[in-house]
Amino acid sequence: MNIFGQIILATLIISYLINLIVDYLNIKSLKSDVPQEFKGIYDQESYQKSQAYTKDKTAFGTIENTFNLILLLCFWFLGGFNALDLWVRSFGFNELISGLVFIASLALAKTVISLPFSLYSTFVIEEKYGFNKSTLSIFVSDLFKGLLLSFIIGLPILALLLTLFEKAGSLAWLYCWIAVTAFSIIMQILAPTLIMPLFNKFSPMPDGELKTAILDYASKVNFSVQDIYVMDGSKRSSKSNAFFSGLGKFKKIALFDTLIENHTVPELVAVLAHEIGHYKKKHILQGMILSILSSGAMFYLLSLFLTKAQLFEAFKMQNISIYAGMLFFGLLYTPVDFLLSIAVNLLSRKNEYEADEFAAKTIQKPMVMADTLKKLSKDNLSNLTPHPLYVFFNYSHPTALQRIEAIQRLAIN
Repeated sequence: MNIFGQIILATLIISYLINLIVDYLNIKSLKSDVPQEFKGIYDQESYQKSQAYTKDKTAFGTIENTFNLILLLCFWFLGGFNALDLWVRSFGFNELISGLVFIASLALAKTVISLPFSLYSTFVIEEKYGFNKSTLSIFVSDLFKGLLLSFIIGLPILALLLTLFEKAGSLAWLYCWIAVTAFSIIMQILAPTLIMPLFNKFSPMPDGELKTAILDYASKVNFSVQDIYVMDGSKRSSKSNAFFSGLGKFKKIALFDTLIENHTVPELVAVLAHEIGHYKKKHILQGMILSILSSGAMFYLLSLFLTKAQLFEAFKMQNISIYAGMLFFGLLYTPVDFLLSIAVNLLSRKNEYEADEFAAKTIQKPMVMADTLKKLSKDNLSNLTPHPLYVFFNYSHPTALQRIEAIQRLAIN
């Protein structure tokens, strides 16, 4: 095995072992007693339920990750990539069509292989803990809608990238970067109105106390609000959430119906104040810029390794192709992506503290924000005592306890 194969193999195994270790530490860090800050919110029964949920999800995740790693290694070492490539080439398609069929075949196979895990997660684990509200028909409908969108949107983008790398010479990476950046911005605008409604119903929030409170708060902090929607999150899960999407005048504020059902008006305003805080603190713009820069670096590195003979030798390939090179580079890029994800999570956790601070100060009742976090933790059976190493590698948000303690300090000051 050459150096490229060694790097990819080592990365796959090390990543798997890191996940295994931090999962183990995370389970060992579960405490028997409810943390002081959550007493009165969690009783012992609901606290034990949240711990059991964490254990079941972790065990299931370990099984799925182990299966996927073994399957990938078997497919790799038994020459599966080369066999698929030879099969695709046997149809006599041109390079572009062959590339689309090659990558689409792997993507479809991955979807089919992951299907039993998705079904078990939804209809066994989530059902066991009272979260799942989805039906088999909704599950199947979501699956086919996702595949259809991948075909309508994903294949043309992939075709464009393959064509650019084949025809555009040394600056292909730059043109690909520009194309993907433009596509991402367009999707930010179109997704709220064209794609998201394919999966959920968004109903304008009716006039009343909640809408008035949200509009009054938005006016107070000079935040332009076009529309506020209620999303039928209860169609699939009892978990609660709220989010903003879109850019500029295409922004959409949506609250899950489950969130509205389980929280008071001041608490719901606090949730939206946190999201508005991200806009006011330029976190959305910051995230977009970092994403654009990292994708540019990725495309440049891709251009350097795309047709390296040693990369194809590592996967037992008889033919060198742009489409297979893109796939293999994705595996080679894994260590860079792993390090980037840690850095992004560090920045994200910092931004969450800033958004919490903005919300706590502007609603003028910081402890309402803290109470909201406590109730959300209970509603979603969050792990209240995750291991610090698990948080470091996996959390884009500080733990609920860390956020509450920070808000408490703000209230004192």
